[in-house]
Amino acid sequence: MSPIPLEVGPVGTLGSYCATLDCMAGHVAIPQVDGIPLDAVAFYRELAESNSREWWAANKDRYAVSVQEPMAHLGDVLTDEFGEPKLFRPNRDVRFSKDKSPYKDHQGLFVPTSARMGWYVQIGPDGLRTAGGFYASESDQVARYRASVQDDVAGALLVNIVDALLDNGFDIGGDVLATRPRGIPEDHPRLELLRHRTLTAARDHGTPDWLETEEAHERVRADWDAMRPLIEWCDQYVGASEKPGRR
Repeated sequence: MSPIPLEVGPVGTLGSYCATLDCMAGHVAIPQVDGIPLDAVAFYRELAESNSREWWAANKDRYAVSVQEPMAHLGDVLTDEFGEPKLFRPNRDVRFSKDKSPYKDHQGLFVPTSARMGWYVQIGPDGLRTAGGFYASESDQVARYRASVQDDVAGALLVNIVDALLDNGFDIGGDVLATRPRGIPEDHPRLELLRHRTLTAARDHGTPDWLETEEAHERVRADWDAMRPLIEWCDQYVGASEKPGRR
């Protein structure tokens, strides 16, 4: 089923619909919802306009109510089926970045199966996004991945998995070489997959009318279920890095 987009106006319109804020009094009044509040989207749109510690301090209670608690609850709902989730911290690590914005522009939740591999969901200024696969890799993982893609059995299985995800409306992405890997013939039947150094599937839901309802949990569950064959393939054929300190 395709998501039904919710017509929203400027940030102020969405924010006023979702929340009434009185920062001077430290009071936040936000309607209780069963899914992810639309104010979470408004929160990140407004953060993009003023990503500062001062703005965050004035809106930290709003973050807790509209973003942190609903996302944590989503993770709790899905734990029995998928595993223990990790709710990422909102602060950015700016030590080695030219961009010194102190806060992330979205809230992510991750359920790992191996290091840098598993299920993912986030809420941000563009709405809800689900994803899965392996998003970072070491050289030994890339070597195992490419060997498996070249294998007639494992490689054909991955093609079927990716084709099914594409048919289901997912986008296939990852870190992809601009050219073919060294030693791979240009006529290899799975050349496009062999160009990947990481492999992910993702779906952008935006801000549909079900976002604030329990259907949001069911939509994430359905997406993660659809991604399960990809996750299991990555676990079996790629796995965690065996380099020291990389497990």
